[in-house]
Amino acid sequence: MRSRRFLALGLAVGSLLGIGLYARRSKAHERIDLYFADGSLISLHGDSPQVAALLAHAREALRAAGA
Repeated sequence: MRSRRFLALGLAVGSLLGIGLYARRSKAHERIDLYFADGSLISLHGDSPQVAALLAHAREALRAAGA
């Protein structure tokens, strides 16, 4: 009986941890993808200080486009 309680508790804790990790992973992260004429690509992450000004312009463009 005691082992069933530990099993149920372990299952509940594991489920909560799984839900938390899934929710954390599925959050949308902002990034900017720069495509060049030669076919190359650079992906800049939003948490970079160099990208802050570029992200502001990108948000404004998306808002103007109605996206």
